[in-house]
Amino acid sequence: MSRELRNALSCFATGVTVITARHDDQDFGLTCSSFNSVSLDPAIVLWSINRTSTSKSPILESGGYTVSVLAVEHSELAMKFCRDSHDERFNGVAIERAPSGRAIIEGAVAWFDCDLNGVIAAGDHDILLGKVTEFSSQQDSAGLVFERSRFGRVGEVA
Repeated sequence: MSRELRNALSCFATGVTVITARHDDQDFGLTCSSFNSVSLDPAIVLWSINRTSTSKSPILESGGYTVSVLAVEHSELAMKFCRDSHDERFNGVAIERAPSGRAIIEGAVAWFDCDLNGVIAAGDHDILLGKVTEFSSQQDSAGLVFERSRFGRVGEVA
């Protein structure tokens, strides 16, 4: 992708999440800023993963994933889940377990436990659709946002 296109796309602020899956008794996780809602009834969400990601196969084979919406104080954790090796990503990270057994980042603003509902090929990424089976949120916590290659928080709503 050209640097100019990447710079233009970075003008759109996004929330920051960690996607987790549990496969063969091992946790897998990665940072994601492409999470979005699709439908309320039925409850369906989506996110995209690079087709060459080493996390892709374990997530697909596990049949589902959990999305932890990171809190504003989680910027270092967001970097850990995109830079550390897969074996190191959960080291020192406080987690809880969703009813499915997948990891939820402790202190997440919200989380969504999802059964895989479809995969759509889209260029160099795949879009993973998930049917939400369980979820929770903390309405009094601020979420982490990413804009122009920087972490931050949303200001007051107009």
